[in-house]
Amino acid sequence: MELNTLWFVLIAVLYIGYFILDGFDLGVGILLPFLAKDDRRRRVLINTIGPHWDGNEVWLLTAGGATFAAFPGWYATLFSGFYLPLFFILVALILRGVAFEFRSKDDNPRWRAAWDWAIFGGSLVPALLWGVAFTNFVRGVPIDANMNYVGGFWNLLNPFALLGGALSLLAFTLHGALFLSLKTTDDLREKAEQTAWMLWIPTVLALVLYVISLYLLTDIFARLGINPGIIPIAAVFTLLATGYFIRAKRGGWAFVMSSLSILFAVATIFRILYPRVLVSSIDTLYSLNIVNTASSPYTLRIMSIVALIFVPIVLAYTAWSYWIFRKRISLKADLHY
Repeated sequence: MELNTLWFVLIAVLYIGYFILDGFDLGVGILLPFLAKDDRRRRVLINTIGPHWDGNEVWLLTAGGATFAAFPGWYATLFSGFYLPLFFILVALILRGVAFEFRSKDDNPRWRAAWDWAIFGGSLVPALLWGVAFTNFVRGVPIDANMNYVGGFWNLLNPFALLGGALSLLAFTLHGALFLSLKTTDDLREKAEQTAWMLWIPTVLALVLYVISLYLLTDIFARLGINPGIIPIAAVFTLLATGYFIRAKRGGWAFVMSSLSILFAVATIFRILYPRVLVSSIDTLYSLNIVNTASSPYTLRIMSIVALIFVPIVLAYTAWSYWIFRKRISLKADLHY
């Protein structure tokens, strides 16, 4: 495998890791004001993701850094053309992180309620806008011959992109509900299971509409044909399996299937793109790809050596941290947030 392709795959893996891991804690943040009606229960929900949320966001930082180093042309066009949506995501994630740390500093109910809604908003905005952004990647945006984005902010908020945003919002919220069903006890666990089932049906409907729109509004048919292959089909079947395991009250398997559906869905987006990284809606010849946006072979070689050394270490540490904090959190637990 040539280095350009290798780094395209590695960036895809980083985004997949981010959406699976940060996806569930975004979902928990979205559900916070609705599943827990008193402060003690809200603290339980926040403590389920307390040891993980900041580590999960490292996947996003690494994906952005890898894009900058491996494909600077992609990074430049992406962060100029998608400046406002990415700025909104950044502000939301900062506000969310501050809220986690500040809400417990004062016992005043208004203080805590304000930060709880900040967690909600700081989780909702990224969950929505990531779907909008990745849908625009495959739909195409106005990019000229000089690799410059020549559209406006409203070009990005087209109906298809908003459908993608709705799908990612539903999928992450479902993912968060399933995570809570594994990490809480008693009435919170029951509410999380009920909420997961309620969210599963609209998520499936949104996915069906999204797949139809993909075939109508992108070049997926020309690239993948009527049979898109095992990966997109697996995304659909794992989401259907998620519903089966929810009804069977097998929360662990439901969470695994939800994680796999996100994995296969994001992999499908990158498969549609390859070897492109951003599609031009002006002329397909203007699309950015892994060749015309890449760094020098020497840079990619050095990056590959560094990744080979440190990625296994990061994965091992991540797995270890989840194992350490694997137990359920009850209302009687010693809560830190």
